Amino acid sequence: MSHLRSRRRLGVAAPVVLSLTAALGLLPSAASAAPAQTSAARTADGPALAYVVNTAADHRTIESVRKAVAANGGSIVATYDRIGVIVAHSADPDFGRTLRAVRGVQSAGATRTAPLSAAGTTDEGAVQVLSKTRAAELAQRSAAGQEPLEADQWDLRAIGADRAARINPGSSSVTVGVIDTGVDDTHPDLAPNFSAAQSANCVSGKADTTYGAWRPVDADHDHGTHVAGEIAAARNGIGVAGVAPGVKVASITVAQPDSTSLFYPESVVCAFVFAADHGVEITNNSYYVDPWLYNCMDDPDQRAIVDAVNRAQLYTQRKGTLNVASAGNSNDDLDSHALVDDSSPDDSTPVDRTVDPHECFDVPTQLPGVVTVSATGVKGAKSYYSSYGKGVIDVAAPGGDKYQIPDTPSQNGRILSTLPNNQYGYLQGTSMASPHVAAVAALLKSAHPRATPAQLQALLKAQADNPGCPTDPYDGDGDGVVDATCAGGKHVNGFYGSGVVNALRAVR
Repeated sequence: MSHLRSRRRLGVAAPVVLSLTAALGLLPSAASAAPAQTSAARTADGPALAYVVNTAADHRTIESVRKAVAANGGSIVATYDRIGVIVAHSADPDFGRTLRAVRGVQSAGATRTAPLSAAGTTDEGAVQVLSKTRAAELAQRSAAGQEPLEADQWDLRAIGADRAARINPGSSSVTVGVIDTGVDDTHPDLAPNFSAAQSANCVSGKADTTYGAWRPVDADHDHGTHVAGEIAAARNGIGVAGVAPGVKVASITVAQPDSTSLFYPESVVCAFVFAADHGVEITNNSYYVDPWLYNCMDDPDQRAIVDAVNRAQLYTQRKGTLNVASAGNSNDDLDSHALVDDSSPDDSTPVDRTVDPHECFDVPTQLPGVVTVSATGVKGAKSYYSSYGKGVIDVAAPGGDKYQIPDTPSQNGRILSTLPNNQYGYLQGTSMASPHVAAVAALLKSAHPRATPAQLQALLKAQADNPGCPTDPYDGDGDGVVDATCAGGKHVNGFYGSGVVNALRAVR
């Protein structure tokens, strides 16, 4: 699951926002983006690809383009009228080029490089499952007022979340949507705070709200359940606690239901629109949109991906939703002008290419208004894997670091949280840092229910603790080699942005 965040996540530097706006032009304003009701996509005779077709957001243009899609051998999966995005399938290899020549089409392109299969995150390393025997031992060592496994949750104490919960655990009227691999809402730590009415499966590009469709297909799709527990595991005396144990979590599944767990653009477009239309106040995005780690604007397919996902996430912001995302696990300087991408496309055969992240965008993390999150370990230092970049990282949060060892019963520097099938386990990555920020944002939203997404982001930054750039050369893995260089000062820098978020200040 290289695309999952414990996958990489890039941030929104001012030059990126300006260049993205210039590259895409003014996007249509949106009021309601519910998909038009369409029949299921027909099966093509040959291998089919999925496409996004982006148009002006007026009824006449959309209907004209829909007819052009059908006339050129395409089948429509969903139409998001008010943002001007059509999701379609076609087996014609020239379908994208043909549609780009259609009057009213602003961009169009394939969302994958391999044929559709039967219906990327940011984790760093495999999950470490907590055995029942070890869980029982931890429970015996828990202190009064703690959850049974809380002694191993150093991350809560690092941002004051344990003390914050005594003041205000968050409001049940605030929901964080986990756009991910699915959430096991039957887990006893998640069931009390789960919102089924705000959950769906968006894998096809069209929301499926059938009961239980939001759940992971199997226990190996554990990423979303872990993320959900970090945000809102209930303080119910059973296992672990979330940073905001009083808020709701929803599951919007976007991962392919196979071993790849790829997050394709049409699924993410669906997820953002669904979240906005169902009153989700915060979304957590611990992934990058497959198949391209960076989407370069001089490629028509990649440009269309950026355009479609950006329209959808801007729509969420207009509806009052704050989007939080992980910065990635490549230890890349995201403010540099040359990075090597050797992983794209990740659904077929990757090729080595050098990209400028100011011109080739990691989606959705480099999109305007998205909160970009880097990861820290128990010592408060940047995690060895976490990407960084001055003007790119907005804030930081605990994501775990196996080289930073905590003084906890298990001495495990990773993040302990919920797993499917009533289990618990440790993961590390910027995938784990992002939900800490999403949860603190939910606490802020609980305290300031009228706050806009921009105001919530400003509060996150204002209340953060910034350790400043390290005085010694940064050697994250302790091998004697300098691994990264921090640029900036005490208030804003490339490692931590405005600083590590603070849950206690959020509720005070």
